[in-house]
Amino acid sequence: MKKLLFALFISLIAGGLMSWHWENTQFSPVNKSDVVECLNMETLQAYKLEASTTGFAAMHITPIKVNAADLLGKMIQFDAADGKQANAYFIPAKKKSKKWLIVIQEWWGLNDHIKLEADKYYAALGDMNVIAVDMYDGKVAATPDSAMKLMRGADMGRMNAIIQGAIKNAGAEASIYSVGWCFGGMWSLQTAILAGPQAKGTVMYYGRPETNMDKLKSIKCDIIGFFGNQDQAPSPAMVNDFENNMKLAGKNLAVNRYEANHGFANPSNPSFNPTATADAYAKAIAFLKAH
Repeated sequence: MKKLLFALFISLIAGGLMSWHWENTQFSPVNKSDVVECLNMETLQAYKLEASTTGFAAMHITPIKVNAADLLGKMIQFDAADGKQANAYFIPAKKKSKKWLIVIQEWWGLNDHIKLEADKYYAALGDMNVIAVDMYDGKVAATPDSAMKLMRGADMGRMNAIIQGAIKNAGAEASIYSVGWCFGGMWSLQTAILAGPQAKGTVMYYGRPETNMDKLKSIKCDIIGFFGNQDQAPSPAMVNDFENNMKLAGKNLAVNRYEANHGFANPSNPSFNPTATADAYAKAIAFLKAH
């Protein structure tokens, strides 16, 4: 009897230890929404990693200062989707308009060069509200090193909330257009995705393409893109994949390629190409007017 009780006691101890070990080696259940969010942010995080490297920084030089004494707009604040305030450079349409162009900065931040670009688009397009969003919450880089540090600390979730807030600020009946360069080119495409049926036309200059097919299939507007054949961020191969993916998704994408390198449309960039810049700008304006 004693032996039986002893064996039963040992069995209970062993069972308890095994149960404790199993419970403590199991992971918490995976939340489906967390998986979806991770997949949705994959392209953005890939850009963040790339733009945080010295190789990417080497493609840029310290931006030149521009004469911004006669800017057309002013800085405003609006509510971002995360409940916090966001900043933007805003030029209202001369007459009340439901058309909104969201202008998105390069990796430098919302500097005077981007504000002047916003002014140019405003002057060319006429009856359109133009809002250049501040994706860095007031921070602006003056050197490649400082831009790289800003990118390393970038919160893509916060940036997503800023774009969503800009769309909501425009209003539920607004027609949303977007334009951006490099970092902003990537976010211009993301804006088309976030705006849903409100999106009416998107311009992206050498921005990282989206690779998630579900996101591409959700796009409701035409896209025009300008890319350099000598660029590696994105590379011609990435642009080819983007074209193929958009075709598979049944979307309209007009790709324009130039014998140019990264940043060819920025006078501060060592790869500035005035001929390609002029051609791309003319096509961008014609595209936006046609839509």
